[in-house]
Amino acid sequence: MSISLLLLCLSVIGALAFVLGRARATALSGGRSSSMHSRLGYHGAYAAIWAVLPALALVCVWLIVSPIIIDRLVVKSFPEEVRTLPQAELNLSYGMVRSIAHGMRLLDGQELAAVDGGSADLQLLLAQKGVPLAVRPTGYMIDAANKYNGMREVSRMVMSASAILLSLLCAVYGLRAIAPRFRARNRVEQVILGALIVASSIAVLTTVGIAFSMLSEAARFFSMVPAHEFFFGTVWDPRFTGAGSQTSGTFGLIPLLAGTIYIGLVAMLFAVPIGLFAAIYMAEYASARVRSIAKPLLEVLAGIPTIVYGFFALVTVGPFLRDISAEIDGLLTGSYTSFIEAQSVLTAGFVMGVMLIPYVSSLSDDIIMAVPRSLRDGSLGLGATRSETVKRVLLPAALPGIVGALLMTASRAIGETMIVVLAAGVAARMQFDPFEPMTTVTVKIVNQLTGDLEFTSPQTLVAFALGITLFCLTLCLNVYALYIVRRYREQYE
Repeated sequence: MSISLLLLCLSVIGALAFVLGRARATALSGGRSSSMHSRLGYHGAYAAIWAVLPALALVCVWLIVSPIIIDRLVVKSFPEEVRTLPQAELNLSYGMVRSIAHGMRLLDGQELAAVDGGSADLQLLLAQKGVPLAVRPTGYMIDAANKYNGMREVSRMVMSASAILLSLLCAVYGLRAIAPRFRARNRVEQVILGALIVASSIAVLTTVGIAFSMLSEAARFFSMVPAHEFFFGTVWDPRFTGAGSQTSGTFGLIPLLAGTIYIGLVAMLFAVPIGLFAAIYMAEYASARVRSIAKPLLEVLAGIPTIVYGFFALVTVGPFLRDISAEIDGLLTGSYTSFIEAQSVLTAGFVMGVMLIPYVSSLSDDIIMAVPRSLRDGSLGLGATRSETVKRVLLPAALPGIVGALLMTASRAIGETMIVVLAAGVAARMQFDPFEPMTTVTVKIVNQLTGDLEFTSPQTLVAFALGITLFCLTLCLNVYALYIVRRYREQYE
């Protein structure tokens, strides 16, 4: 039985348990629901929870444990000369077995009979089914694939039968527990509370998992390359070399960090004034009709994929700035030589700034609107103009929140990748000319992890060191931004 069909069966059992639980509670109440401790729906929900949750837990545990057991049993069935191979070659052989097993599940009965009879080329047959094999499968691989499929089918059948049986038994237990004074509502709310806690913990656990995974791989990198050479190095040249060379190349973080901060700063120089002025206009000057039209249109920019912004920079903005610079140089010197590269810090910063405008505008608008109305009315009542009220009352009051919003926007700019790849290039340089190309940490993470690579060399593991550095940088910005926003909220609550 497939997983989707099993989940459907469990859902049907849960629905039946709900109906039977509600009917049992109705019968016990004798037509007077006030005689029951909880409402009838809570009794039905209690029975449904017992019918579904234990079975789901069993399925989850089975899906985690069963593949591990099957893998070990299949590997034990390999010939002795295969089991004694190095771990990398053994993993490759087992990967071939799993690919063959997957392809054999796609074959019909006649094709399987042909394979068993040896009259068909299994490699060609699986390739026709969309499962290409790197090498011709041997006899032990086919036997192991058959064993893998057989054990997998048996495991699925036992799991399905066990889950359905457990669901039925737990449903009976839940129905038997229903009584007039049974606190079904309390039990159901405890389950809901547990579900809410699990849901709220997912983000925290995900962040912790990301941090630990990057830290473990970064530690391997720093065991090969000294930390001071990485954090204080000024040259980035991680040359990929042949097998046996593990320490070739230089891994200086400073050029990448400088490019990240430089491009982010240029983007903020474009985004902050436009976004902040747009927020002030929509909050204080625009009519309700204009605001209802302009705000959604401005926020549409936030929904455009970053790769589209990258195409826009590569095809339109970069060539436009290059041609404009050539025209300016022609008017000044007559040589018509462009001093702005098509891929440059200015191009990437401008396009990224356009992308960040809705973030700055939307967050700043919400913060300005949150300033108490009494401050506006008091300033206008004392004779101040609307512009003076904005400058001397609203902006100072909203400044902590605006600063927090800008810091959160800066962390968004630091993590951008696609715009930088297409608009600023991949050159890791230490220079401060905004008309020349530079690159960022995120771009080099992509470069180092692109291709068929093994995570054993510093050229690949450096991506995790870059990732943990970027993670700490954006985390500090977000924490500081949240700290400022909280102080702002406490001030007016």
